[in-house]
Amino acid sequence: VQLVESGGGLVQPGGSLRLSCAASGFSFSSYHMSWYRQAPGKERELVAYITNSDRPTYYLDSVRGRFTISRDNAKNMLYLQMNGLKPDDTAVYLCAAGLADYWGQGTQVTVSS
Repeated sequence: VQLVESGGGLVQPGGSLRLSCAASGFSFSSYHMSWYRQAPGKERELVAYITNSDRPTYYLDSVRGRFTISRDNAKNMLYLQMNGLKPDDTAVYLCAAGLADYWGQGTQVTVSS
């Protein structure tokens, strides 16, 4: 089982990033998928959640309207489009499968001028 995130980086406030998570080794289309984030010194928090049938069902209040979770079951890919980024969005972003059955290693997102 492997989840590999990519797309993180340094961006100015107000900018955008698109995170990707490549999944392999399990039946991706059968799993609900999530994006989490963890900032230094803070608890890991659920950012967004999408069902196996491509229905976004949850967004963290602070990102709703700015972030969009999506997936491509044909490509075994999960995405997080992040717009209007703020310094408070700075964190390591991780994708997870199921009820946190599987985790990726994460990709760093830094929002700073």
